[in-house]
Amino acid sequence: MRSSRIREPAVAGAFYPGDPEVLRVTVDRLLADAPSPADAPVPRAVIVPHAGYVYSGSTAALAYARVARGRDVIRRVVVIGPTHRVPVRGVALPGADGFRTPLGVMPVAEAWAEDRLAGVPAVCLFAETHRWEHSVEVQLPFLQRALGDVEVVPLLAGDATGDEVADVLDALWGGPETLVVISSDLSHYLPYDEARRIDAGTIAQIGALDGPLDHLQACGATPVNGLLVAARRHGLRPELLGACSSGDTAGDRLRVVGYSAFAFDGDDDA
Repeated sequence: MRSSRIREPAVAGAFYPGDPEVLRVTVDRLLADAPSPADAPVPRAVIVPHAGYVYSGSTAALAYARVARGRDVIRRVVVIGPTHRVPVRGVALPGADGFRTPLGVMPVAEAWAEDRLAGVPAVCLFAETHRWEHSVEVQLPFLQRALGDVEVVPLLAGDATGDEVADVLDALWGGPETLVVISSDLSHYLPYDEARRIDAGTIAQIGALDGPLDHLQACGATPVNGLLVAARRHGLRPELLGACSSGDTAGDRLRVVGYSAFAFDGDDDA
């Protein structure tokens, strides 16, 4: 199942800057502008949006500023996003040794993941669903700037239940050296006030670990639902770090997309 293929960026220059220096400055500025209390713990897991940085980057940075506190501890990041282009049954590995961004290649912990995931029924290898998908890719420059030299396990969740995704997370669960990143926006293309109302309900559900969400509430409902199940299993507690919509950042208020950032921590050690 191993491959020497490097997955090339699909949305550099569109969702985020394609020029390495501009991207570095953009991400560093977003991280610097994000408040992170001195006593805030390093999260075990986060939920972050995956829209273009001009729309949702400031919300994602709220989580990654906390993640950056674990720079000397975190060595591996499991990133699970939804599929927007090529459907898949289950949860797909990419079959790649690295994911390239304008900031360099992030090594994929493919052999480690395959060993951990052997026998997990929902897991498959399907490079095509990763090829043009942005939900994982847009997280990588944030991870590169916040954590430096870490390995990544990129996964895309398609037709899968929350329990199936949670089983994948359980197989990959580690100690403080392993971070879980769930990539999801909230509601899509609703008028501003309606989106705020619906997103508030979704945020309350996440805060109460009350799944499952549906895909009208969050495009990444499948990976979010998996984290909600895993959080209950591992005793993690969610904290809302911030929420907004494209109508608050760089879009009009007629048809907005909602965003939120959550950090999960708790007493779990394994």
